[in-house]
Amino acid sequence: MHGTIESAAKLDALRERAMSLPLEQFDPGDPELFRTDTFWPYFDRLRREDPVHYCKDSMFGPYWSVTRYNDIMEIETNHAVFSSASALGGITIRDIDPDLRRESFISMDPPRHAAQRKTVAPMFTPTHLDNLAINIRKRSAECLDNLPRGEVFDWVDRVSIELTTQMLAVLFDFPWEDRRKLTRWSDIATTIPGPGGLVATEDERQAELTECAAYFSRLWKERIEQPPKSDLLSMMAHGAATRDMDAKNFLGNLILLIVGGNDTTRNTMSGSLLALSQHPEQYRKLRENPDLLDSFVPEVIRWQTPLAHMRRTALSDFEFRGKQIKKGDKVVMWYVSGNRDEEVIDRPYEFIIDRARPRTHLSFGFGIHRCVGLRLAELQLKIIWEEILRRFDHIDVVGEPTRVYSSFVKGIETLPVKIAA
Repeated sequence: MHGTIESAAKLDALRERAMSLPLEQFDPGDPELFRTDTFWPYFDRLRREDPVHYCKDSMFGPYWSVTRYNDIMEIETNHAVFSSASALGGITIRDIDPDLRRESFISMDPPRHAAQRKTVAPMFTPTHLDNLAINIRKRSAECLDNLPRGEVFDWVDRVSIELTTQMLAVLFDFPWEDRRKLTRWSDIATTIPGPGGLVATEDERQAELTECAAYFSRLWKERIEQPPKSDLLSMMAHGAATRDMDAKNFLGNLILLIVGGNDTTRNTMSGSLLALSQHPEQYRKLRENPDLLDSFVPEVIRWQTPLAHMRRTALSDFEFRGKQIKKGDKVVMWYVSGNRDEEVIDRPYEFIIDRARPRTHLSFGFGIHRCVGLRLAELQLKIIWEEILRRFDHIDVVGEPTRVYSSFVKGIETLPVKIAA
């Protein structure tokens, strides 16, 4: 996981701190732990000693952490007790002011959830994905052919953001020249306002999301007046369960689809190159046998875990693994911890591109809320690496990545790389 002597020493020091800190002082949702990539030993200890852990005090208020793979699956599938509803707080550790909450199908419980989700599902059928694959390959090839040689550039900006934003523009049939707005809105939707952040205040954040809603409302009106087409906006504009959405539900679903299509794929695209640079023997193995891409892709998605958690709210008092969860309590399922659970995943801290069961991971969630676009995410990652392997013998990561200040999006902000001249 950490290739250098320096990072091994840093990890030892972190482990020591995580081992000596009393469990009642653990706050694994602290975004600073994710920005510095130092959360791993905390979750290791929680899985071992306190797999259902209560944090009394944090910047997000009190919350439960569920850290083991099988426990997460149990919470994820118990909709009678654990709710995703936005009215109760939704799906992230951070509580949004009740007046600003926006419902989306991921923050709905059955049966309402299924009807709205079904509206956009046709985008991700095998036939539609086959058509999208042609577009993805063409744009991937163009993007890679335009990369500089012999000089350092930011992989995140030139490749990960560019390709995922292009894909989103295609999915929404969004004006091409404005496509980077989608990246900005995705980042704004998940950012934590504060000094040094993307925005200083929640008011600034809301103003940008209002701009997003206004832009999409104009496109929505156009779609309603046109015959049904195969883009996500048209599907929602003409779908029985979505055409009469109120403004908050409309923006909620837009943000869900933008973040789902942007953050996850973008960060896995960046994480894939970083993982290979940290594991040169696996990079060599992939170059020698590109057929390993089929297992490499899900292994990268497990390894990166682009969304660190999902949250639920308890609808009633409930005893779970000997702990008393109270009605109204916030319960956080740490996918990033479940994906390193030694009891379920063999050698979870090793990046192994030819794993026997690479799809044993929680990165896409589980059950009814499993990511609707997971096959598209895998397809994008596979195609970009097919095109990379055709063109470049090696891409060198030449500096440390910077990471997102968030315990929800497990993201990479910059990744300096160089391709030999």
